[in-house]
Amino acid sequence: MIRQYELVENVKAYDIRADEEALNRAYVFAMKAHGNQTRASGDPYFSHPLEVAGILTKYKLDSTSIITALLHDTIEDTETTSQDITDAFGDEICQLVDGVTKLTQLEMQTNQSDQAENFRKLVLAMSEDIRVLLVKLADRLHNMRTIDFISKPAKRRRIALETMEIYAPLAERVGMHEMKNELEDLSFSVLNPEARNSIISRLEFLKAEGKDNIDEIVFELTKTLAESRLRGHVEGREKTPYSIWRKMQKKNVSFEQISDVIAFRVLVETVEDCYRAMGIIHQAYRVVPGRIKDYISTPKPNGYRAIHTGIIGPGRLRIEIQIRTREMHEIAEHGVAAHWQYKEGTDATDGRQFRWMRELLEILDQAANPDDFLEHTKLEMYPDQVFCFTPKGDVIVLPAGSTPVDFAYAVHSEVGDHCVGAKINRQSIPLRTELSNGDQVEIITSEAQTPSPTWENFVATGKARAHIRRFIRSRERDEYMSLGQSILERAFHQEDYELSDKGLNEVLVVFDAETIDDLYAEVGAGHVSGLEVVEAVYPETKEKKKRSLLSLPGVAGQFGRKKKVEEKKVPIKGLTPGMALHYAGCCHALPGDRIVGIVTKGRGITIHTIDCDTLVDFSDTPERWIDVAWDLEETEDRYVGRMSMVVENTPGSLGELSMVIGKNDGNISNLKFTNRSEDFFDMLIDIEVRDLKHLSNIIAALRASKAIKSVERTKG
Repeated sequence: MIRQYELVENVKAYDIRADEEALNRAYVFAMKAHGNQTRASGDPYFSHPLEVAGILTKYKLDSTSIITALLHDTIEDTETTSQDITDAFGDEICQLVDGVTKLTQLEMQTNQSDQAENFRKLVLAMSEDIRVLLVKLADRLHNMRTIDFISKPAKRRRIALETMEIYAPLAERVGMHEMKNELEDLSFSVLNPEARNSIISRLEFLKAEGKDNIDEIVFELTKTLAESRLRGHVEGREKTPYSIWRKMQKKNVSFEQISDVIAFRVLVETVEDCYRAMGIIHQAYRVVPGRIKDYISTPKPNGYRAIHTGIIGPGRLRIEIQIRTREMHEIAEHGVAAHWQYKEGTDATDGRQFRWMRELLEILDQAANPDDFLEHTKLEMYPDQVFCFTPKGDVIVLPAGSTPVDFAYAVHSEVGDHCVGAKINRQSIPLRTELSNGDQVEIITSEAQTPSPTWENFVATGKARAHIRRFIRSRERDEYMSLGQSILERAFHQEDYELSDKGLNEVLVVFDAETIDDLYAEVGAGHVSGLEVVEAVYPETKEKKKRSLLSLPGVAGQFGRKKKVEEKKVPIKGLTPGMALHYAGCCHALPGDRIVGIVTKGRGITIHTIDCDTLVDFSDTPERWIDVAWDLEETEDRYVGRMSMVVENTPGSLGELSMVIGKNDGNISNLKFTNRSEDFFDMLIDIEVRDLKHLSNIIAALRASKAIKSVERTKG
């Protein structure tokens, strides 16, 4: 355990302005507060905050951060209060300690929602002061180093998984590459010890056989640079077992096929020397195509800068080389902490200065609940990236697999909301197209455009997904509010009562609604029936109805008096006009099919064909079944029918297909190729028709076409 004077000397070694007296007081304060407490390992508990402080001294953090590390568990685990910290060390340190304290419970949560809520608190806390995150990362690192002392395997695994999914990506985001690697590898040892041990054994075998050749390659590269009169320091390092395993999984290759198990680093003095070193190495050795990445001209979001290149190096071994200046190297390993001592004022601590942090805060604003936020944030923290450019040359960094919609939201949320099209390298392309490194992307917008629900199926960033979901929720809420108000008006009129805001306000608490609009939305979504609201406002109506049937969502009022309020007709007999109604996508019911209604929580009634395969899932809940039938006189709506067909792969065949459908008054709403060969296309086509007879007529007309080999109605 590090001694008091050693800790102070370590801080003073890199920060002569450090508050030595406060550091000494914090050391003594924490040691007394924790007293005789012990950890699972049997060590004095005070050894943990002391080790956390020691980790932060290696990153040369300011004395305020070191004091926070010493005190970070006092409020949580001792009788110390926030006021005690404020009295002894001031408001700033108290706020930091309080911020870290509130997050300590995160690692104790087994409930996903509780964990998500605590992660939301973490993001808010580190947006106010990034030092909260740095102390928390050091705290998690020491806990992972001692995780073997936790007796319960399930708890060890849960903490390791949380570290892998949340803390390691956050360490990468602030550029603390060294810490990220250690967190990942410690988690890997818990989550998949067999795979890790296997990789370590193979690495040791390479060393024993002398096949790693690190010293020889370092000597050859150093000599090559020296011959061109370029001074540079060359070093080789093994990649961590986890990074090797991840590459094996990503590329689906064996250990023997990994070419860069050992990476080499060239450290030079200036940016010009970086490019000169790359030229010298490329002139001396063969370059591996597609392996050059210039992160100097286009840095990563966390500030990482270097040149990566792959070559067939000494001994004809395929190796990876990273070229960077010493300053770049310091930032690459220690990230935001690397230049901490050169920072002054709020810029050093304000987490909102980081673009990725601002994006997380925007996702937090858009997400419906902590679970959504956690999901979207994990998307945002994916490490694999593509670098794209705006027409003006600005760089937009996105996760691999991103599309123009992700790009639009990265530029600005308004651009994303109004995106109608895109051009990649001046060519118009579909919005679902995946972007590649170096693409120039131009977004076409329209004020009339709104986010499409289909975008959620292909976007890759949490920011885009959060905005799209928020719009969908908002639109659905508006629809449910309107429908819910209509249902309540009908329910109240059937009982000869008047619907009033005063009456509804009095029963909001009964339905856990904050406003009348919330209650309308609950009724429209089918969570609450109209009769339930009437009975809550006027309890005397309870004995007038057959409650067993009318308690079903959306069915209230079917046996009421003659309709007094005009509402939109629905083409289904047996349902209340204006209620929430959906058609199942599993069977594509059409007028003319025998149908059944299934009460679905949050969606009202879902219509299936009577022979739909999915109805077996509801066989144990007969109370959810509603006997319904088509009311063809009440509607002129169109419905989607699905066909599967085989079409000749010849010029004009698709044109003939669409012409036949159009001539028979059908409209293609979706088309998907399921298989392609040299001679034929297999496809699924959704078309809008009036009823089953209309679809049958179109199928008959298609069968008469020479270009179409077969066509059948399909319900899948």
